[in-house]
Amino acid sequence: MVEDEPTVYEIRIHGYPTSQEALALQLPIERLLCLDPDHAPPCEIPWSFTLTDGDDDASTALVLGVYASSGRATQAADQVCTLVGGTRTVAVSEGEAGEWEELVQQYRFEKGLR
Repeated sequence: MVEDEPTVYEIRIHGYPTSQEALALQLPIERLLCLDPDHAPPCEIPWSFTLTDGDDDASTALVLGVYASSGRATQAADQVCTLVGGTRTVAVSEGEAGEWEELVQQYRFEKGLR
Protein backbone atom coordinates (compact mmCIF):
# COMPACT_ATOMS: atom_id res chain seq x y z
CA MET A 1 0.00 0.00 0.00
CA VAL A 2 1.34 3.42 -0.97
CA GLU A 3 1.05 6.15 1.66
CA ASP A 4 -0.01 9.61 0.61
CA GLU A 5 2.43 12.49 0.89
CA PRO A 6 2.75 13.99 4.36
CA THR A 7 0.95 17.19 5.19
CA VAL A 8 0.08 19.09 8.35
CA TYR A 9 -2.76 17.73 10.47
CA GLU A 10 -4.21 19.08 13.68
CA ILE A 11 -5.45 16.72 16.35
CA ARG A 12 -7.63 18.71 18.77
CA ILE A 13 -8.44 17.47 22.24
CA HIS A 14 -11.40 19.54 23.45
CA GLY A 15 -12.98 20.29 26.79
CA TYR A 16 -10.32 21.33 29.30
CA PRO A 17 -11.45 23.93 31.83
CA THR A 18 -7.93 25.37 32.21
CA SER A 19 -4.77 25.66 30.13
CA GLN A 20 -2.82 23.83 32.85
CA GLU A 21 -5.10 20.79 32.58
CA ALA A 22 -4.73 20.75 28.81
CA LEU A 23 -0.96 21.11 29.00
CA ALA A 24 -0.74 18.22 31.49
CA LEU A 25 -1.67 15.91 28.61
CA GLN A 26 1.43 16.83 26.60
CA LEU A 27 3.86 14.36 28.18
CA PRO A 28 1.56 11.32 27.90
CA ILE A 29 0.92 12.18 24.24
CA GLU A 30 4.64 12.64 23.62
CA ARG A 31 5.19 9.10 24.92
CA LEU A 32 2.57 7.79 22.49
CA LEU A 33 4.30 9.43 19.54
CA CYS A 34 7.89 8.86 20.63
CA LEU A 35 8.44 5.77 22.76
CA ASP A 36 12.15 6.52 23.20
CA PRO A 37 12.73 10.24 23.75
CA ASP A 38 16.52 9.71 23.65
CA HIS A 39 16.55 8.16 20.16
CA ALA A 40 18.60 9.60 17.34
CA PRO A 41 16.56 11.75 14.95
CA PRO A 42 14.34 11.68 13.07
CA CYS A 43 11.11 10.99 14.92
CA GLU A 44 8.63 8.89 12.97
CA ILE A 45 6.46 11.98 12.59
CA PRO A 46 7.32 15.57 13.51
CA TRP A 47 4.89 16.94 16.11
CA SER A 48 4.26 20.03 18.22
CA PHE A 49 1.62 21.41 20.59
CA THR A 50 -0.35 24.60 21.00
CA LEU A 51 -3.47 25.71 22.85
CA THR A 52 -6.63 27.27 21.49
CA ASP A 53 -10.10 28.15 22.67
CA GLY A 54 -12.39 25.15 22.85
CA ASP A 55 -15.88 24.69 21.50
CA ASP A 56 -17.17 27.30 23.92
CA ASP A 57 -15.52 30.29 25.58
CA ALA A 58 -15.22 28.42 28.88
CA SER A 59 -12.91 25.65 27.67
CA THR A 60 -9.47 25.13 26.20
CA ALA A 61 -8.35 22.68 23.54
CA LEU A 62 -4.90 21.14 23.31
CA VAL A 63 -3.86 21.01 19.66
CA LEU A 64 -1.32 18.45 18.51
CA GLY A 65 0.17 19.35 15.15
CA VAL A 66 1.70 16.49 13.15
CA TYR A 67 3.34 16.32 9.75
CA ALA A 68 2.33 12.92 8.44
CA SER A 69 0.33 10.96 5.94
CA SER A 70 -3.43 10.98 6.46
CA GLY A 71 -3.32 7.38 7.67
CA ARG A 72 -0.60 8.07 10.23
CA ALA A 73 -2.40 11.22 11.43
CA THR A 74 -5.62 9.23 11.90
CA GLN A 75 -3.68 6.53 13.75
CA ALA A 76 -2.18 9.16 16.08
CA ALA A 77 -5.65 10.64 16.70
CA ASP A 78 -6.97 7.16 17.55
CA GLN A 79 -4.11 6.68 20.03
CA VAL A 80 -4.88 10.03 21.65
CA CYS A 81 -8.57 9.13 21.83
CA THR A 82 -7.69 5.88 23.61
CA LEU A 83 -5.39 7.79 25.98
CA VAL A 84 -8.10 10.24 27.05
CA GLY A 85 -10.53 7.34 27.40
CA GLY A 86 -13.53 8.94 25.81
CA THR A 87 -13.57 11.74 28.38
CA ARG A 88 -12.70 14.37 25.77
CA THR A 89 -13.66 14.97 22.17
CA VAL A 90 -10.75 14.30 19.80
CA ALA A 91 -10.92 15.55 16.21
CA VAL A 92 -8.40 15.42 13.37
CA SER A 93 -8.34 17.81 10.42
CA GLU A 94 -5.88 19.24 7.93
CA GLY A 95 -3.95 22.17 9.33
CA GLU A 96 -2.40 25.22 7.75
CA ALA A 97 1.23 24.52 6.86
CA GLY A 98 2.12 28.16 7.54
CA GLU A 99 0.93 27.85 11.13
CA TRP A 100 3.09 24.74 11.66
CA GLU A 101 6.11 25.67 9.54
CA GLU A 102 8.52 24.22 12.13
CA LEU A 103 7.05 20.75 11.49
CA VAL A 104 7.55 21.03 7.74
CA GLN A 105 11.10 22.33 8.25
CA GLN A 106 11.90 19.56 10.75
CA TYR A 107 10.67 16.92 8.29
CA ARG A 108 12.70 18.35 5.43
CA PHE A 109 15.83 18.73 7.55
CA GLU A 110 15.64 15.22 9.00
CA LYS A 111 14.93 13.68 5.58
CA GLY A 112 17.77 15.64 3.95
CA LEU A 113 15.38 17.57 1.70
CA ARG A 114 15.66 21.22 0.71
